[in-house]
Amino acid sequence: MDYERLIDEETWDFIQKTGELYPDDAVDMSIDEQRRIYNSMALEFRVPRPDVVAVEELSANGVPVRVYTAGDPTRTVLFCHGGGFVVGGLDSHDDVCAEICAQTGYRVVAVDYRLAPEHKHPAAFEDAWVVLGWVEAGYGKGVVLMGDSAGANICAAVAHHARGRCETILGQVLIYGTFGGDVNQGSYIEHAQAPMLTREDVLYYMDIRTDGEVPKDDPLFAPLADRDFSGLPPTVLVTADCDPVRDDSRDYRDRILAAGGKAHWINEPGLIHGYLRARHSVGRARDSFERISVAIEALGQGIWPYDDD
Repeated sequence: MDYERLIDEETWDFIQKTGELYPDDAVDMSIDEQRRIYNSMALEFRVPRPDVVAVEELSANGVPVRVYTAGDPTRTVLFCHGGGFVVGGLDSHDDVCAEICAQTGYRVVAVDYRLAPEHKHPAAFEDAWVVLGWVEAGYGKGVVLMGDSAGANICAAVAHHARGRCETILGQVLIYGTFGGDVNQGSYIEHAQAPMLTREDVLYYMDIRTDGEVPKDDPLFAPLADRDFSGLPPTVLVTADCDPVRDDSRDYRDRILAAGGKAHWINEPGLIHGYLRARHSVGRARDSFERISVAIEALGQGIWPYDDD
């Protein structure tokens, strides 16, 4: 794969800086060391919250959350962070949440879900599910699910489980998510050695979530394993083209469309896994973040601005 041609200079600068802070062999380190350097890397890229955003740390029926508000919001974004189910937390994506709050005017509730390997599947899903109920009880209906990478997987699992159980989800915006696609074909092979995330990394994170074998037919682990894609909320999927998990989003969109639902896939050329952190330094990432913000706001208002699906 000719990444020198596909990826522009701004993005290469971001990749290089990230690699200096969070090396490619991080998965070979201890869990504590992975978390330490990931948090340090996230802090290096973190920008100040917009002045209009107020933040409160709360417990959502035992699950730690951080609530962002700007004014008097009528909608809530339930946010689940990325990090391979192993690293990350409320601080690693704090500025992303604050900016989504400022740009949409919606409340953002970031979920500090339990991490693997100390807490195996389905702990992360269970925490997000608890927070969804807490949000509905405290703030009313009108929730948009948002997550990146592992967080996108968790959000999708919540959406699948919510059918017939709650009616509060207006839509979901899933950013370079991993949904349990076939790791032996498509983008998993095409971009097996992509910058920022390799196929081997994906397999490592998949394995560390469980004790023993990876579940085969558990949509809470791998949403693409579900047999029924009907009744899901309107879904916008955003991917980096140079990313082994890219095709999972395409396939997830196709399953929803085949079941008669609404789904739209935005594949961002020349970008790599984790590019949200580059939105202030890379033009392509900045433009994509704007598309993400627009999607969240539209879904919150019950608007579907994608005519091609």
